[in-house]
Amino acid sequence: QVQLVESGGGLVQPGGSLRLDCAASGIFFSIYTMGWYRQAPGKQRELVAAITSGALTSYADFVKGRFTISRDNVKGMVYLQMNSLKPEDTAVYYCNAKRSVLENHWGQGTPVTVSS
Repeated sequence: QVQLVESGGGLVQPGGSLRLDCAASGIFFSIYTMGWYRQAPGKQRELVAAITSGALTSYADFVKGRFTISRDNVKGMVYLQMNSLKPEDTAVYYCNAKRSVLENHWGQGTPVTVSS
């Protein structure tokens, strides 16, 4: 059974930092592209950052220079370090593991609120 479990969300002030963790199980982790997505109230889910099996990273323009995605293939973990957070970063953040159209898995999400 595939499981992606996110943690690390919470309330943070503007300009602050958070690190999101995603623990994966039930998949051959190292061959999957891992991603972080987010969904704000009333908006569609959008890609924040992704990291391939070869550790190539990509970022949405709105987080470039502020967020960093990384992975640990031994531990089956993917991380999202979020710095210089803004109120518009408020959303539920979801972990994703994708290898193909059929092998596409999601976590339950962790909420992030950026507010003073």
